[in-house]
Amino acid sequence: MAAIYSGIHLKLKSPQTPWEDKLKLARFAWISSQCLLPNKEQVLLDWCTHALTGWYNQKVEFSQNVLEGLWCYLDDLLHSRKLHSFLRQGKTISLRLNMAQLLLERLQECSRVDSKSPVCAATILSVCQGILSSPVLSSVFITKYELMVDLLAKLCSMACCELQQPLLTEIIMTESDTCQDEMMSEPLQTQCANNKDTLDSPADHPELDTKNPTSKPRENHSSNLFEVLLQVLSCYLAVQRQQANPNRVFTVVTNQLIQPLVLLRHLLTSGDIAPTQTLRLRQQLCRDIRVKIDSILQSALFPSEHLTSYKDELLPSRGDTGKRGPGGAKGPLKPVSAILPKLSAQGYCEPPLHYSVKSNTLSLLFKFFLESYGKGRGDNEEEQKMLCFYFLMRLVPALDLSLDGDSVSPAKAEQSVSESSGQTSSPDSLQSPESWSLALLSVEFLLSQALSADIYNVAADRIRHKQVQLNFYRALGQMLFNQAQPSIPAWYRCLKVLLSLNHLILEPDLDQLLSSAWVNSECMEARVQRARQMMVCSLLQTYTKLRQLPRLFSELLSVICQPALEELRPPLLSEGISVSLGTCLLDTPPSQCFEICSSVLENMRTHILPDMVKDEKEAEKMDIDEGGDDKKSKLNVDQERQDASLKLFSLSQLLHAVLFSLKTLDNASPLPLVRQGQALMEEMQQVVKELLQVLPREQRIKKTPRKVKKKVEHKEPEGVSVLWEQKTQEATLLLRYAWVEVDTLFNIHCSKYISPDSDQEAAVHDTEEEALSNAPVHTRIESLLSGDILPAHLYPSPSCSPMSCLLLKLLTLQQMKRVMLDCTSACESSTAALLNRAAHFISAKLKLEETPGGEQVWDGQISSVDSSSYIVAHWHLVASNLPLIYPYLSGEDLGCIADVLVGSLLREQSDGGMDCPPSCLTISLISSQLLESLIFPELPSLYSATVCSLAQRIYSVLLVAHAPKVCATLPKIQEEGSDVSPSSAKLVEKETIVEDILASSKTGDVFVSLSDSQTKELMNLIQILTHLNPNAMNSEDLGSVFLLLFMMLTSASRQSDGRPDSEENAVFQVKLLRILTSLVESRNLKSVLKLIHAGSLLQAAVSSLLWHSNSGRYRATHSSDWMDLIKAVQDFIRALVQLIIFRNSSVQLNLNQFIAFLTSKEKPSGRNVAQSSAAVSGKPDPGASILSVHLELASLTSFAQEMTSNLGRSKLMDQTLTQMVTTVNATLGPAVESVLRPQTVSEAAVQPVGVLDQAFVVEVVTVMLHCELSSLSVEEQNKQDGTTLTLSHMTLYQNLCQQILRELNSDLRPMDSLVSYLHFLSLFYKAAERMRGDEEKGEKELDELYTQILQNVQRLLTAPWLSPKDVCELEPAVQELLCHLVEKSTTAQFKLLLLMIREGLNTGKLRAGNYREVLSAVTITKLLFCCQLTDPCMKALWHIAPQIISAMVFLLRSSGLDTSLTLPFTVPTVTSMTSLLRQGEGFITNPHHVVLVLGALQSVPLDHLSPPVYQSAFLAIHEALFAIIQCHPQVLSNAAPSFLNVFYRLVASIMQEGRQRGDSDTGSDGDVYHQCSRLTQRMFSHIAAAAESFTTLSAFMVAQYVTELQKVTLRPDVKLHLTEGIYQIMDLCMEQDIKFLMAGLQMGVREVFNELYGSYTHYHKAERQGEEKYTV
Repeated sequence: MAAIYSGIHLKLKSPQTPWEDKLKLARFAWISSQCLLPNKEQVLLDWCTHALTGWYNQKVEFSQNVLEGLWCYLDDLLHSRKLHSFLRQGKTISLRLNMAQLLLERLQECSRVDSKSPVCAATILSVCQGILSSPVLSSVFITKYELMVDLLAKLCSMACCELQQPLLTEIIMTESDTCQDEMMSEPLQTQCANNKDTLDSPADHPELDTKNPTSKPRENHSSNLFEVLLQVLSCYLAVQRQQANPNRVFTVVTNQLIQPLVLLRHLLTSGDIAPTQTLRLRQQLCRDIRVKIDSILQSALFPSEHLTSYKDELLPSRGDTGKRGPGGAKGPLKPVSAILPKLSAQGYCEPPLHYSVKSNTLSLLFKFFLESYGKGRGDNEEEQKMLCFYFLMRLVPALDLSLDGDSVSPAKAEQSVSESSGQTSSPDSLQSPESWSLALLSVEFLLSQALSADIYNVAADRIRHKQVQLNFYRALGQMLFNQAQPSIPAWYRCLKVLLSLNHLILEPDLDQLLSSAWVNSECMEARVQRARQMMVCSLLQTYTKLRQLPRLFSELLSVICQPALEELRPPLLSEGISVSLGTCLLDTPPSQCFEICSSVLENMRTHILPDMVKDEKEAEKMDIDEGGDDKKSKLNVDQERQDASLKLFSLSQLLHAVLFSLKTLDNASPLPLVRQGQALMEEMQQVVKELLQVLPREQRIKKTPRKVKKKVEHKEPEGVSVLWEQKTQEATLLLRYAWVEVDTLFNIHCSKYISPDSDQEAAVHDTEEEALSNAPVHTRIESLLSGDILPAHLYPSPSCSPMSCLLLKLLTLQQMKRVMLDCTSACESSTAALLNRAAHFISAKLKLEETPGGEQVWDGQISSVDSSSYIVAHWHLVASNLPLIYPYLSGEDLGCIADVLVGSLLREQSDGGMDCPPSCLTISLISSQLLESLIFPELPSLYSATVCSLAQRIYSVLLVAHAPKVCATLPKIQEEGSDVSPSSAKLVEKETIVEDILASSKTGDVFVSLSDSQTKELMNLIQILTHLNPNAMNSEDLGSVFLLLFMMLTSASRQSDGRPDSEENAVFQVKLLRILTSLVESRNLKSVLKLIHAGSLLQAAVSSLLWHSNSGRYRATHSSDWMDLIKAVQDFIRALVQLIIFRNSSVQLNLNQFIAFLTSKEKPSGRNVAQSSAAVSGKPDPGASILSVHLELASLTSFAQEMTSNLGRSKLMDQTLTQMVTTVNATLGPAVESVLRPQTVSEAAVQPVGVLDQAFVVEVVTVMLHCELSSLSVEEQNKQDGTTLTLSHMTLYQNLCQQILRELNSDLRPMDSLVSYLHFLSLFYKAAERMRGDEEKGEKELDELYTQILQNVQRLLTAPWLSPKDVCELEPAVQELLCHLVEKSTTAQFKLLLLMIREGLNTGKLRAGNYREVLSAVTITKLLFCCQLTDPCMKALWHIAPQIISAMVFLLRSSGLDTSLTLPFTVPTVTSMTSLLRQGEGFITNPHHVVLVLGALQSVPLDHLSPPVYQSAFLAIHEALFAIIQCHPQVLSNAAPSFLNVFYRLVASIMQEGRQRGDSDTGSDGDVYHQCSRLTQRMFSHIAAAAESFTTLSAFMVAQYVTELQKVTLRPDVKLHLTEGIYQIMDLCMEQDIKFLMAGLQMGVREVFNELYGSYTHYHKAERQGEEKYTV
């Protein structure tokens, strides 16, 4: 042993030993257990570090490979389990102190861009990670603060170089507004809710990988670099917190760390990083690094110990008068003057990044400052808020924004400090829009933080601080106006925040605000428009709260009337602004609304009308002059007129919006208000008259001399002239329309109001202008319809002045309303004729136009109507007023409306619809809503016209697609209907179509061959028909449509690419059969049954389908489509058979006809066709054969099933139906036996019926059995003797039962097969009970069958291939089976079932992993409690119910420990307990058992679940609570705390899961939490309804709610429901409860409660008291 020791030690020390051998010996000594060096770990570590320091100090020499080997050896030592085990044993080991400096030097080398370090950077980083991972080894850095600072600084530099690598190679910065918005949105949120995880990167630069030789090493170490950095940040933060001198920490961080830290944080946040790093860096890692950086900066720069220093520097009252230089070494600490120059200094980042980093950091610093110093208490609170304000004053100039005035004196001091240090930042950088965007985003954040922190107390600022804050914010606002940036969204948001701080800030510049930010804002970009709209809405809401809306409108009107190029202005009222204005006007006193309207009219009369009249006089003078200069003068006059007319239209639009938003006068309105409204209406009427006088008349043009007219008709002035005339006309019509509608409303609702028209009804007016204003209603309508009210050359059309055209129709509609309100004139014939003309005028020229850009869109604003959106606005006008104008529309008008309705719906289906904004309208959207409205069926003539339009289009398609050689019916119909009106009855000659249907069903000929496009068009028409209510159709229309569709079913076939076996054939016929079924189920099919028997319809339908099947037209059909076709055929047969029986007319004739057809051998059956095709071609067609057999069996089954369901109506009917059912069963029996029996090879080749779906075969046999049992019941009632009745196919049923019992749980089977098996077993057991023979033998066989069924059902429910969803699908069938089993079960049988349940509810099986076996018992238990039992069985079951509840409670507590069992086991068990509680109402008398259930619900997991699983668990617990509160209210008196504990889990859970998470708030996951919040609201309402049990606990419920609410920020939709729910609990709180909450809650929670209680008082409580006022 001594030799081993001395040999290795000497060789490691010996200079003669090669270094390669030394390295090998060192590795051997470390890993070998035979080398027994004393203190081996320390010796080897010291040897390695000594060798490395010696090489770098040039004391020893060895090769680069040895150097790399030594670093790798050191890395292996530090990460070895042996070393960590050694340290865990409490043994000590140390590193040389010079090792820390060595590592720092190597990191410095690696951080250089052109580094040629001989050692891989990844190895150095790994060594650092190994040292810092051990508290013992990390002491080499931790014990010396400066070393830790140096290490952090170098790692930050490395990380910044890594992130900026492509930017250092080729500086490409694209700081677009969108990117910067995303960058700055991070500090706008709370720091812990930093959800911008996806880093947007610049474009890829693949050439860097080939040109940069260091790219591969960087790839190797980059992933490890940020993990090491996070480790170093954590270690440094711990060391920094241990420092006793905060001044030292501040100085070190400010001088060495702040620049690399803020640069690194910016790169990790903004997305200005290499594209390859985006995928490499984990999002969570980025978040963790940012959080550590934030903690370091906040704790170092803003500790509580520095509060005095900040006060000394910032507060004017504590300003220093001593003689010391700024930032002098011997003076007191001036933290702000130390921080800001560091951020403004150049050189620590690339120039394109500098301003981004600085602006982002300033926002972050203000946030930290508010968190550290913004929360004072008592007398200190105001001082600390002022301190925050003065810090804000220092930050704004640091953004290179110069504010004018004395209010920014602290900025001057900061500027002098910057200049003295030579580190001023040039304000020229703000000349580019990108820098303006960053600056405004920072200002927005700073102001938003100031607003949310409530540092601006208006009263305190005015009384005690000489309005220093107001002056500063005003200077900031003045800067925003002087250097306006209306193309940047943040500019509007800054103004909005200033307005929220205090409206007096912007009050002096209100006209400038309205001009720049509203009226004259020209940028139409979507983001800018949203920000502008939010600012304007905030402005309106602010002045509404101040009750100063008239003053705001006064300034707005003065801005609108200022000289400007009106055509360059954006629309004054966008949709959002209009909505906000309407809401504000509802909260404004009506007198102020009238004042606003009067102000608008006054501005029209004083600013607009005089200019237009003056221009007109000047134009008349120029008509006489012929000079060339006068052409220019004329053009200038027209330009001024155009500008004035545009201003006039803006004012008219504004007045229209105000009038349509104010509250109408009513009988409760005070008389002064009525007089004010009456004066307004008179003034408005006068303005309309004056405007009409301004419009040029035709007579003037006629009087113009000929040669002068040629001069006037110069092209350019004429276009301008017509434009101003059109705008003036639109404004006039808009005003008149608004006047008429408002006047009508005032007349209707206010008896004290006297319309200005009423005094002038009898007057006679000579001028045409007065025809629109003052004439009686009849005369006005007449002038509107004749066009006398407007100049002929200005009369509008949809292509020219569409807005005027729409306004004329609206005006006509209002005049129609006024005529209808006049009861005396409404009955006159002249009035009816006038209303007919008016209705025609409103609906005239309504037609669809093809547009290349897709469907037209309209936003619903009258001012936005143009030539493209006019058709939408016109269609909306007609559709929304149909009930009003419908009685006066002619048949031609109705046909036009129906054509537009159908055409637009067809266009929508063919184009697939278009995505339009949610608040916009399209023709197809209006048509869809009209079609689905309840009012549409109440318009019978229009409904009939729509049906006719659809029938006409169907007929047109069939006419094009018909085969003339085969069928001459369609052209004959066209000839017969060519000379008559296109009504539905005349369109189709029903007799000829009936002949065609019967002929086609007999021969199988296809009369109509449809192409793909024709089939698609027909399917679209059928889709529209499905939305029509058949009961609203008249008998003639329904008959015509039915026969057309039925002819398509029997005589039409689709041929795709010339092939008859198109896979779409079945889909097409499924749609036909479904709509035919709905028509049969209607009450107006009598006209069809007069032409053709119902039995013939049944025969024709099935026969045609058989012909199609036999001819191979379904050969390419998918199995799902074929099953849909089978189901549709069965539904059609059931509906028609039901109609035959209900009509009770020729029942036997019709049904016998169909039975004879189905049982005859001459029908086109599958076997016959297969044999004939085999004889002709030599090859059978097995596909056609099997489909035909399937179709025949399905038809027979549905026919028999429907007849059986109608037994019991009358004895005569029962006798008829029983005979027919027996006949059908006699046919079905052999057919099914042939399907089930084994076939020979030759039979299988001809008819491979064995491949029929087994579920379908079982369903057929089930129907047979059900029919036989029903027939036996009828026969037993009618039999006279004691003969015994038997089942004719009992052997078939027994064999199938045994087969099902063998196959039920043997293997994976489709769900429909399992359901059909269970249905058959339940029915067969019922039949076995009924048919048992000998008592003893029959009882024994029945017991065996009972046991077999129970065992097989239990095995089925434990099958591993059944999912929880599959089990839920099987439950109804299993319950039906259980009901039949226990309906007449003996005591022994029921005891067997209970024993099976007891064995299944075993916690041991669950712990052993056999949860499926336990779940089957739980499921059977739930279903058993829902069954009807005999009295002995019922008593036995409820006797052991407490034991079952206890067993389930234990199962829940056990399964709650395993989250993976939540969905497959825990939730179904809770559901079973809920069902037991519901069924146990009145049976469970001991409250203890219900309390047990509440305790078990506490163990159901709700945390860390996926959204679907969470929703299932949440719903299960909620339903259990609902069952308790609904079915066991007596328990709540003692168990209310337990109940509320469970409910509190739900509330806390949904508040945690429903918090705001960024992008994940939308989508399916968001819907889950929204639904859960609705359930929570519902439970709150149930608790409030059971007030007697929860009154004393209501305050605690509110306290729990606000405590949870203080922790999270809820999503708006979740918060809405939870708030509405807690309001109902607050209704139960007494006044002393509210006082208790306000006094007992903690500070932060109390603020949340105060906010909640304020909204409760303002909204919910006021509304509830208003409802109670009207409650008896």
